[in-house]
This record gives sequence, structure tokens and C-alpha cells, in this order.
Amino acid sequence: MRRHRNVKIVATLGPASSSKEMIRALFEAGADVFRLNMSHGSHDDHRERHATIREIEAETGRPIAILADLQGPKLRVGQFADGPHDLEVGADFRFDLEATPGDASRVQLPHPEIFAALEKGSELLVNDGKIRLTVNECGADFANCTVTVGGAISDRKGVNVPDVVLPLAALSDKDRADLEFACELGVDWLALSFVQRPEDVEEAKQLAKGRAAVLSKIEKPAAVRAFAEILKASDGIMVARGDLGVELPVHSVPPIQKRLVRACRAAAKPVIVATQMLESMIDSPMPTRAEVSDVANAIYEGTDAVMLSAESAAGSFPVEAVTTMDNVARSVEADANYRAILEASRSANLHSVADAIVTAAREIAETTDIAAICAFTQSGTTVSLVARERPRVPILAMSPVVTVLRRMCLTWGTHCVLTPRLSRFKEAVVISARAARDFGFADETRQVVLTAGVPFNVPGTTNILRITPCDERLIYASDPE
Repeated sequence: MRRHRNVKIVATLGPASSSKEMIRALFEAGADVFRLNMSHGSHDDHRERHATIREIEAETGRPIAILADLQGPKLRVGQFADGPHDLEVGADFRFDLEATPGDASRVQLPHPEIFAALEKGSELLVNDGKIRLTVNECGADFANCTVTVGGAISDRKGVNVPDVVLPLAALSDKDRADLEFACELGVDWLALSFVQRPEDVEEAKQLAKGRAAVLSKIEKPAAVRAFAEILKASDGIMVARGDLGVELPVHSVPPIQKRLVRACRAAAKPVIVATQMLESMIDSPMPTRAEVSDVANAIYEGTDAVMLSAESAAGSFPVEAVTTMDNVARSVEADANYRAILEASRSANLHSVADAIVTAAREIAETTDIAAICAFTQSGTTVSLVARERPRVPILAMSPVVTVLRRMCLTWGTHCVLTPRLSRFKEAVVISARAARDFGFADETRQVVLTAGVPFNVPGTTNILRITPCDERLIYASDPE
């Protein structure tokens, strides 16, 4: 089940991809991480899908990551008395807290937190930004607005407030219940929605208590502004371009995406580029040329993973969508420009012994006949540092801790291998050679670079780099003990 590409594929599960046969087909087509969208489906649905993934993992012998995506607070208008109403440009419209059904002049907005944050001149977006209104006057329980972009408004349409930091926690009561459920279930990653500040991430990490890594979804302008602090607090990042493209001018999203991906790579933290990547494949077996270019562009940027949402969860062609992503990734990574772009964007990060060792490992692998870099890790940090280098050879992430390996499935270039708990360095050398041969990365004529830390089984002790042959006879001849 070796992947012949470095970028990872995240596939969302849903009504179109709930059976074991379909989930297995998605895995075999190239899905490395499965996303459980907590905005849809019951806990029983997610529990069943989780169990199915773990069954497939056991049958294939390859770690698989599971990501639970928390819904976050949803801001919506109330209901209307007589169905949808058309708001015309220049018309006055009022939002308030009154529960009475709305009409063409007003509607309930049952979120006092929004009114507390609004100022004159603030903008309110309704229905994914299709309707835009500017605040003329506001108070603790109302906002009088002028329609600047008109359209049909109807029951329970979503509301975005792009230019203010809302006094809302990223975790609603539902999210807290979903987080605890997901952690008890044993997911590997939690995706946190509605992140505005690093404190949002810290709260989620305190609740997770190390049971799952926390990935912050960047989907609000406030998160873009505070990105350096959010990245530092997070274990990973998702560039969630859906709401980001609603709350910011759509033309500003591509440069933001590039900037965030590069910052994540420099920090050695995985990043997913998500939303509408192959949107047309919900209904079509073929993507548009623009969609293929979008996926390719993210891969050229050096993202760790690209994600399918409705394409695999509710579309008619989920396997074809994963296969398309796999094919695009292979094509891009075979392009000489891909390597040139990655290497030109590599930043110098020599702040520790581990940094120096992984940099040396990459340089050795690229200047000699090395088949792979075998990185032994207890916490995943060493593998993340190796992946940050974007080496030209595969990375074998090797650990006795299966939960660490599952999290590493989201990291660029990794092939995860479960090992016994080691006590001697010689064991690591032999296991590296065997893994490189067994998984088809090398034959007995090749060599691998090995990075590890002694003493073993202690996080943060990477202090050894060794070049070792894949022929065990040579290993024992040179080091009989």
C-alpha cells in the first residue's frame, strides 16, 4: 500500500461513503486521512465509520488518520412570516433580537454577541455573502442597515461578520460534547472551526488533554491577522477557503493561502488546503481544468495535504475524486519545476541538534545513493522536522506508538511503520533496513539514512545520524554486536 506521491489526501465521509466497501475503495484509491464532519450525522454514524476505518487499518497493516471536524458556532438569521423576501440595493433593513417572524424590513438575529461587537460602518453578510448590508446605527439589541448587495433572504440563512472580532468562543456546547465524544472514540486530529485568537486553540487543547492533536481552521479575517500566534498554539492548520472567501475579497485568498502554507512548513506543522477543490465532481466524473490547476497549485506550494469535502461525502463519484487527486499529485511531483519551487522556498532552520541532524540527513540523501530517510520518533517531532526539509527521497516514519504514526499520516512524504519498542541502536539499524526492503523503497544494494535518539523511547532526544546498508549481512559484518 505504498503511495507514489508525497502530498496526502483527506477524504470526508458521509452518505455517499459510509459502507466498508466504499471506505476501503477510497483508501485504496489514495485517501490517507478520513474526515468525520461533526456538522452532519449522529454520534452513532461517526462511531460506525470510525470502527470501519480501524478495521481496514488492521486488514491492510497501514496506519490511517481520522480527523473529526467540529462545527463551531453557527450564526443564522431567524424565520420569516411569508417565505423569502427580496432585498433591493439601497433598502433599509433591521436585525434585532425579537423572536417574531421577519418580513421585508426586519428579521431576528438571535446572537446578542454580534450586536455587542458591531460598530457603525460594519458589514453583515448573509447567505455566503450573496447579500451584503452596511450598519448605519446599532445598539445592544438591534442593527439598522442599508442593503449594498441585494438578493433573496429566507429562513435560517447564515450570517458572517468579517470586520470585527466577535466575543464568541470557538467551541459551542455542541462542540464541547462532540470534542469529548471524538476523543473518547480515539480520533487522531480535531479540526477547530471559528478560530479567531490563540486562546481558542488553547481551550480546545485543554479539553483534548493530549488525546488528539488540534488543527486550527483559518476561515476568518481575525485568524489571518493573528496567524503567527494561532500557528504557534496549534498542532496543524487547515486553510478553509470557503468562509475565508466570503469574509475577505475572493481575490485575496490565493496569496493568503500561499503565505499560510509557507509559514506552516517553516514551523514544521502540517497544513491542509481545503474547500471546493474538485467541486464539480460532486455531479461529474470529470473535474474542470480550473479545479485541476487549483489542486496542482496547492501541491506546488508545498502543502502537506489536499482535502475533499462534499465530493467524497455526498457526491456521485467519490472514488473518482480521490483518484483524480492522486493522479494530479503524481503528475505535479514528477515535474522538475516542483522540486525547484520546493527547494527555492526552503528556509534555514538551524536552532537545535535535531534541526542540524535532519538537515544533514536531507543533504546526504540528495548527494549520495540513498533510498530513504528512516526517522525513528516517539512524539512525531523528528518526522515533522524531516518533512519540513521536503527531501527528494521518501520518509519512513518509524515508531512503536501507533497513535503517533496515525497523526503522522497527515505529514508530507511520510510512510508510517509500526515498530517494536527498541532498547538498542542496533535494533533500529536492522529494522530500518528491513522496512526499506519490505515496503519496496530499496533492495539490498541500496543504503538508507537513519535518524534516532538515544536513549530510546524518550521524546526530544534526536541525536544520531547513520548511513546504513539495506543488506543485513553487511550490517552484522560491520557491527556484530
